Amino acid sequence: MDNSRLLAILAAIGASTIYGVNHTLAKGLMPLYIEPFGFILLRVTGAAILFWIVSIFAPKEKIASQDWPRIIGCAIFGMVINMLFFFKGLSLSTPINSSVIITLSPVIVLILASILIKERITLLKTLGIIIGMAGALVLVLFSKEENINAPNVPLGNILFIINAFSYGLYLILVKPLTKKYHAITLMKWLFLIAIFINLPITYSEFMEVEWETLPFDAIWKMGFVVLGTTFMTYLLNIYALKQLSAATISAFIYLQPLIAITFAIMVGADKLNWTKGIAATLVFIGVYMVSVKVKKKEKPVAEIK
Repeated sequence: MDNSRLLAILAAIGASTIYGVNHTLAKGLMPLYIEPFGFILLRVTGAAILFWIVSIFAPKEKIASQDWPRIIGCAIFGMVINMLFFFKGLSLSTPINSSVIITLSPVIVLILASILIKERITLLKTLGIIIGMAGALVLVLFSKEENINAPNVPLGNILFIINAFSYGLYLILVKPLTKKYHAITLMKWLFLIAIFINLPITYSEFMEVEWETLPFDAIWKMGFVVLGTTFMTYLLNIYALKQLSAATISAFIYLQPLIAITFAIMVGADKLNWTKGIAATLVFIGVYMVSVKVKKKEKPVAEIK
């Protein structure tokens, strides 16, 4: 294995590790130091500033007028609904639940693609969707409130599912734009637009934060979410994509729940039980069935994508 590919794999692992740790770190800040919606304003504002700074060194591109409606839609589904529902759900549920349900994203993308762009769903993928959704329903219907920091686990889990649908729609909407514009160009505009859309919803909770009395423990964790989870992970994935295929990168999503579960248990933020174990197994099996590619023998190797 050459060094460039090894570094790309390490970058992808690094991004998944940051995402996995984020489930517990972000959870620990809410609502003690910051409410979920206030956290989102901090997150999108911080990321927007960072991406605009980095854009100084990126290619200068002008967005075509016909692309602005799609870009606004991407911001709404990718940086507004997606983030608001995830952090609100995280404040109500547990890190393990969030990390398991987030792996439904490939399933959600397939469902939306079949509806919006008429992509064909095979029998294997249909069974995968059913099994994956069954796992999510197990978490929603049978998870119990285990501690005071998870006041409404079923509702939180439902919000995670809505978050996954929103993010799946974002991926479908943004795909054509990634072929026309540099990644930094897209991110700087998407996060800037997200600030203004999120502002009316998040401003009051953001202003309730007692910034001058925040302990260092809370400050570095907030910084981790902005710099690590929102900014660095995207740059790491961009670097990894230079050497690895998109399909290979997407496979690293399976690392997130493994890292999240391990970290949450290690720091005592969550615990694994039979309900979560069965749900996680169903979700993993379902996502695998949806993600697996069956080669068509009648086609030459060169034509298989």
